[in-house]
Amino acid sequence: MTALVTNHRSLKKTILAALAVVPLVALMAGCAGAAGGEDVVKIGVVDASEPYWDVYKDAAAEAGITVELVNFATYEQPNPALTAGEVDINQFQTIVYLANYNVASKEDLTTIGATAIYPLGLYSTEYDNVDQIKKGDTVAVPNDKSNMARALVVLQSAGLIELTDGGTISSSLDDIDTAASRVTVTALEASLTTTSLPDVAAAIVNNEFVGKAGLSFSDALAQDDPAAAQSVPYANVFAVRAEDKDNATYTKLVEIYQTTQGVQDGVREASGNTAVLLTTPVSDLEASRAAVEKQTKAQQ
Repeated sequence: MTALVTNHRSLKKTILAALAVVPLVALMAGCAGAAGGEDVVKIGVVDASEPYWDVYKDAAAEAGITVELVNFATYEQPNPALTAGEVDINQFQTIVYLANYNVASKEDLTTIGATAIYPLGLYSTEYDNVDQIKKGDTVAVPNDKSNMARALVVLQSAGLIELTDGGTISSSLDDIDTAASRVTVTALEASLTTTSLPDVAAAIVNNEFVGKAGLSFSDALAQDDPAAAQSVPYANVFAVRAEDKDNATYTKLVEIYQTTQGVQDGVREASGNTAVLLTTPVSDLEASRAAVEKQTKAQQ
């Protein structure tokens, strides 16, 4: 009987000792996960197939950050996804596009870094130069406000249309002086302007769709100057929710984009060497965004 009691007591001590170890093991496992785990950041883009994104993800991984690219088919999708928290950052838009979105949706997405400015070009599969475009021909432009305004200025500079407002970041189809213009302008979703080329005389094609459509950047009939001072509002940027503007991981991701040679070379190559790469201070980007938003609100 004594031996049985002794064994029972020993068993009880063993069980209690084992139970005491369980929280410690769990705590140690939790600490190991926190120390060894990587940050995972979802970035919304519209050009995930570009090779330089693989270089970018590898560079981020070396810094302990796992990047997951979320690709969107159209420009209308990444900002609502960012607002809803479906992605952490997006990188696809210009300052003007971001400002227009904020004003229209009453949101406060903000910039945390610049990538590049790309020229906006006019392309045609029917004509070799602007002078060949006939009076009454139709030219397609992107239908989002920021790219449309920029596209109309390109058409005006090429002598195809006249704008009653002279050409601003807010120009629209309503500002075209049809009597003084050589062509008719139609607006399409940005990714569709290339597919419209068989049916129109020419189309303004956003940079990321040029190569995908089998076009050559050197074939542009006209384009704006991305290095000009007035092009600053068309700088492409990384955007985040306002509460994340000081997030150190996100800031690090901007730095990786701007300083990784393979990424920078890849961006140049993807743009047919037309991109003007940027390291513009965030304060300047935000000043430009605020100015565009103020102007946009004043015109409503």
